[in-house]
Amino acid sequence: MKFESNSVEETIEFGKDYAPNLKAGDVVCLEGDLGSGKTHFVKGIASFFDIEAEKVSSPTFTLINEYAGAIPIYHFDCYRLKTEQEALEIGIEEYLYGDGISIIEWPSKIKGLIPEDAIQIEISHQGESKRSIYILDRS
Repeated sequence: MKFESNSVEETIEFGKDYAPNLKAGDVVCLEGDLGSGKTHFVKGIASFFDIEAEKVSSPTFTLINEYAGAIPIYHFDCYRLKTEQEALEIGIEEYLYGDGISIIEWPSKIKGLIPEDAIQIEISHQGESKRSIYILDRS
């Protein structure tokens, strides 16, 4: 599935439109350059699950933000991690195999810990405000 976004609002709305495809236990991997719109996409997913989009922020310095909603959302930013061991030390496996939806920005930093059935999403710049969002099939 591919989607073209022309604004932050469209990226958020696409996240919200995609969210009904998700269930507890899912792991969503978001790849994209800095500023590509990964966190805006998460805002859309969160809003579908009754979490105020304004409460969603990038966990760049905290590594994880937890959001309580209809289904808990665990939002990771692995950009600053140097090793997979660091992710294990914060208990990432409990989240990945837990009762919520785990959304991971920069999953390539912890590639060996990602479940095989994780949903892969790539967001890329196509211009100043235009983004391409590509969701790879789970199969």
